Amino acid sequence: MSRLRSLWQASVNATKRAIVWNSEDLLPPSEKYIFNFNSKDEVKRWHLYSDSEYGGLSSASLEITDGVAGGDTSSTGVFSGNLSLDMSEGSTWKIRRSGFCGMRSKKFDGFIDLDAYDTIAMKLRGDGRCYISTVCIPFPRQYSIYGIKLMHLLHNVNLKQIYTENWVNSPGQEEDNSWQAFVYLPHDRWQIMKIPLDSYLPTWRGNVIEAKLEMNPARVVGMSLSVNAEGGVPGAKTGPGDFKLEVDWIKALRTL
Repeated sequence: MSRLRSLWQASVNATKRAIVWNSEDLLPPSEKYIFNFNSKDEVKRWHLYSDSEYGGLSSASLEITDGVAGGDTSSTGVFSGNLSLDMSEGSTWKIRRSGFCGMRSKKFDGFIDLDAYDTIAMKLRGDGRCYISTVCIPFPRQYSIYGIKLMHLLHNVNLKQIYTENWVNSPGQEEDNSWQAFVYLPHDRWQIMKIPLDSYLPTWRGNVIEAKLEMNPARVVGMSLSVNAEGGVPGAKTGPGDFKLEVDWIKALRTL
């Protein structure tokens, strides 16, 4: 009888372990690192863009610096450069405004699934300017950026300017559905910015698409941070000149 009881108890314990394991497997951690700027190899995961690709004179760089006070690690990323409203002489590009730069992650190998999370968090130190955080998700094939259906959609909804009259997507971004939110950072102070995913707005070439679209966080293909000489939120620094944004990490959080 004791042997049967022992086997029964072992079976019960195994079942309990299986239930606990399955619950942990079904419920991911409450936070997930997406980018961590603690290594010089992190630079390889990003590429830079600016109006210089379209005849402008703005410039940008991304570096990993050591020993930055206030960061969680010994290294942080520094996205910096100069915003210019001037255009190169003889430029054949017909953009209405220059003065923008951005850092965009290279496309992931497949997708990053953030469906279990509701917030993007970033530890940043800014310069008083307003930046834009972008989450990139592929357009459904029927809404390709060059497709007739998307053109019909955009023709029949109001497009509300979010940043400039002529926002130019970064190279490789044309096929993406860009969801954007402002990030205003007071000068020279580390802050953890938390942006609920449902606060990101669907945009196309800098215009908010005022239609009922729903982000699919299970299919994130990339992210970006960008800055423009003009626009943003009231009180933010604007105009041409230098900019500097320090980035410690970017995470996904589950807060609900």
